[in-house]
Amino acid sequence: MSMTDPIADLLTRLRNGTQARKERVDCPWSGIKENIVQVLVKEGFVTEYSVVERGAGKDLRIWLRYDEKNRPAISGVRRISKPSLRRYVGAKAVPPVRGGLGVSILSTPEGIMVDREATRRNVGGELLCSVW
Repeated sequence: MSMTDPIADLLTRLRNGTQARKERVDCPWSGIKENIVQVLVKEGFVTEYSVVERGAGKDLRIWLRYDEKNRPAISGVRRISKPSLRRYVGAKAVPPVRGGLGVSILSTPEGIMVDREATRRNVGGELLCSVW
């Protein structure tokens, strides 16, 4: 059975894993999901990730980050652009997330990047999700 929105599945697995205080979560691998997780590692929302071979496919294994009081680094995620309704923004029109406390992840012609990087490079693109 095919999945209609694999990015939403990744975000849901991250949200559920942090709420359940899991050490790590696994999800089916795809190139765009790996790029999104790379951005989350760079921004400090997750510790690390690896690609694990399983049978005929691959999995993305993501280690979640918690602070010293066992509070998750990811307190919320929101899928913005969906398969049924795509949201595109220009370089100067990226909305702030939680007053600057979170980041928006964009798919641009120069790759997957966070909102402030897209603004710095002066590129717009599809607004995939927000993480705070």
